[in-house]
Amino acid sequence: MTDRALTVVRAGALTTVQDLGRPGHAHLGVPRSGALDPGALRLVNRLVGNSERAAALETTLTGCAVRPRCAVTVAVGGAPCPVRVDGRAVAWGAPVRVTAGALLEVGTAVRGVRSYVAVSGGIASDLVLGSRSADLLSGLGPPPLDDGAVLPLGPPVGPPGRLDGSPWPAPPAELVLRVRLGPRHDWFTRAALHMLTSAAYRVSAASNRIGLRTEGPPLERAVRTELPSEGMVLGAVQVPPDGRPVVFLADHPTTGGYPVVAVVREADLAAAAQAAPGTPVRFLPVGR
Repeated sequence: MTDRALTVVRAGALTTVQDLGRPGHAHLGVPRSGALDPGALRLVNRLVGNSERAAALETTLTGCAVRPRCAVTVAVGGAPCPVRVDGRAVAWGAPVRVTAGALLEVGTAVRGVRSYVAVSGGIASDLVLGSRSADLLSGLGPPPLDDGAVLPLGPPVGPPGRLDGSPWPAPPAELVLRVRLGPRHDWFTRAALHMLTSAAYRVSAASNRIGLRTEGPPLERAVRTELPSEGMVLGAVQVPPDGRPVVFLADHPTTGGYPVVAVVREADLAAAAQAAPGTPVRFLPVGR
């Protein structure tokens, strides 16, 4: 019987198993989780013949290296990076055949932050609440990869796909996040609201899958009393005591006690996932 699995040779800075997440469980205290750049995940899955919901690997900055125990088709997308098989350069953003025992190396991101590695058949880790995604906040799903880990693969579903043109968006030179003010914008001074939408912020190196942290001028609160914990949504712009906005991403908590000054449109969050530390951030107010 064919051993359909991958052995992790180099786990990299942070590599996790991700699919499109587990929406619909916030009432249980479980966030959506899933790929921070879902468009990139869908594309790499399409390239290897998987369902768009199949689980793949999400790397962070430094890539990873894996060795399949059987012949597979792989595709690497998201943040551009060098890709090699047994030391030989192969295509990024296209299906590549990898023989059993060969070493697939996904290198350090040239631009952006997160690359996605799809394998024909998908990563077949156990389903938890309908998803194979690793949730770093709650600990649900498979843990982040360690060197030597073995990941099971599902059976191949379809033939490798193809993409017409170049649908991969470039990582942002400036991150523009469209926001709707509220629900707690009235907890901030008028000057703070003006600052949010006009000041120069940058992506902090302290950002992670839970939230994109910013560096820049703090927002002054008009209301200084404590806020009871309330529900948090994907894209919420929460303002902690230091006054610097944090944009909640896929592994965000489902409740929080700091005021949310605005909410980012979900369509802009994939770009947030690829914004490297130091990237300028601009909050752009829009109507409903």
